[in-house]
Amino acid sequence: MTNTREIPAFPFLASAAFISGANLRMFDALLPTLAEDFAVAPTVASIVVTAFTLSYGLFQIVHGPLGDRVGRLRTVAVAMLIACLGSLGSALAPTLTSLTVLRFITGIGAAGIIPVSIAWIGDHTTYEHRQSTLARFIGFSVSGQILGPALGGAVAEFLSWREVFYVLTGTFLVVAIALLRLDLRERRTGNPPLTHIDEHFLRTYQEVLSVPWVRTVLLTVFLEGALFYGSFAYIGAWLKETFDLSYLIIGAMLAGFGIGGLLYTMLVRKLLRRLGEVGLVLGAAVVFLVFYECLPLSPAWQVTGPLCALGGFGFYMLHNTLQTKATAMYPRARGTAISAFALSLFCGQAFGVALFGRAIAAFGYAPIFVFSGFALLLLAWFFSKRLTRSGDDGRDDRSQDRSDVVRAEP
Repeated sequence: MTNTREIPAFPFLASAAFISGANLRMFDALLPTLAEDFAVAPTVASIVVTAFTLSYGLFQIVHGPLGDRVGRLRTVAVAMLIACLGSLGSALAPTLTSLTVLRFITGIGAAGIIPVSIAWIGDHTTYEHRQSTLARFIGFSVSGQILGPALGGAVAEFLSWREVFYVLTGTFLVVAIALLRLDLRERRTGNPPLTHIDEHFLRTYQEVLSVPWVRTVLLTVFLEGALFYGSFAYIGAWLKETFDLSYLIIGAMLAGFGIGGLLYTMLVRKLLRRLGEVGLVLGAAVVFLVFYECLPLSPAWQVTGPLCALGGFGFYMLHNTLQTKATAMYPRARGTAISAFALSLFCGQAFGVALFGRAIAAFGYAPIFVFSGFALLLLAWFFSKRLTRSGDDGRDDRSQDRSDVVRAEP
């Protein structure tokens, strides 16, 4: 039996998650200065965000199978080296076009950090400890997403936006080297990474998707992304239209989502002991309803921040449970399964934002927020029922071959 204290990879994977989260959100603050430097409108400069997001979503399906075949730590380390090179190139980019290409390359690397790290956690924790360990890990990513815009804005204010990418280059490189050394030590000490998948990765995906429970989890996370993020993406526009706030205040209100997520990571152990997984999902259903029904009734814009914090808390109550199930739904190809999970969430977000944009144009903000609250309530109720069905929980610790799972205390 292996203990995570004897495998000091978690702190480095958590650091990678923090850097990845910061990298994901830094352009929230950098876009205006970037547009000014290249003498274009912010709407034109936003192509760099689109390029990063596109590659980040597309390459989810590649990194998971690679982690299954060559090892999780090595895959994350190489992904960070790719992001390192992309960040260094971004710092030196002479034109907006070259910066767009380099951000696409950065997204290729960044896509392999979070999902493969989650698969590593699934390999090295018992199921009973997995949800709290995943919550701690995601807490680092959320912290990066909260602090990323602030750090990026501060560096850009006193130096330049290019210096931000030099900082990212250095941090990506340091963590990548540390993970490569840990991977090499594992191989030398006779504790090789888990590599059980030999067939073509498309056949592996077909094998994973043939399991009914896997399809249930993937459908649920797709709908979660579509319903929650599809409507949440328009809260900033609603605040601007309703209260005519500055973008600084709007950003501060929306930051409540991340604060709620961090609060959840601090309370998850107690919540699990008291509520269990089914209780967490049902609790999320109630929170979703309160959040989205109260939002359009807000008498003042100051209420939006606490409501967003409540929404973030509820989102991670459901999403963290889904993540835990995803780590257990197909342990033989855990990395591939997690990649399918991440891709489903990403596709759900993209679909939801497009769909709700049209719906808001036709019906307005309030009806869509109300609809989202009730739809998320039904989705969480549906998933809670699936969790309570005998044999549907997908626990690899009891129902599947244990030869490919290393148990450890988180």
